[in-house]
Amino acid sequence: MPDFSEIETTLASVEASPRVLQVLRDLHTKALSETPFVSTKGSTSDALEKFVALDPDKCALVYLLLRSTRARFIVEAGTSFGLSTIYLALAAGQNATLLGSPGKVIATENEPTKAAKAREHWKAAGDEIEKWIELREGDLRETLKTGLPEQIDFLLLDIWTPLALPTLKLVRPHFKIGATVVADNTIEAAEGYKELVAYLDDPANGFKKTTAPYSGGLLVAVYLGKGGS
Repeated sequence: MPDFSEIETTLASVEASPRVLQVLRDLHTKALSETPFVSTKGSTSDALEKFVALDPDKCALVYLLLRSTRARFIVEAGTSFGLSTIYLALAAGQNATLLGSPGKVIATENEPTKAAKAREHWKAAGDEIEKWIELREGDLRETLKTGLPEQIDFLLLDIWTPLALPTLKLVRPHFKIGATVVADNTIEAAEGYKELVAYLDDPANGFKKTTAPYSGGLLVAVYLGKGGS
């Protein structure tokens, strides 16, 4: 039986309007009512039908990481139905407003049905969320090739695991020193993440990482620059 009380605990961790909080509440309730799905298991049709979303406590952590680092330019690999994107946009918008600077979340989704639903959810959340998001539909190996911000502060990997490392390699040239990478389900889907973890562990690539003991595992890595300097 899902623990719906964690939704309110998560919402207490974020600064948002009642309108946004209600959208988040509704979407988390829907997501927690689904049977859990991990991207390395099950058929493609299973993934399309399920309301796959980042767990509430993970969303709270991501939001607070973004606020603490004042991240303004964010890439999300695997937008799905757009729930986690709301947290990203909320933080990016608040940071940008605080600093009087631009900000943007580049969201990616390959499935048109999911992309359409995500847009509906962002519209329901209003301008506080919607105006900060640029959704790129299609294969992210193509959609992220060009037009990225000069400096990227944060990358969320919540995607089919074979795409995790190719995505990181596309985005990394734009990372600022101190940019953060978060990847979901890295313990439960450890086999699928082997290449990503090996890449992050190679000192030549300039990352340091840890895995937080959230459900399924949540990898957090920081880019320290080439050679970790």
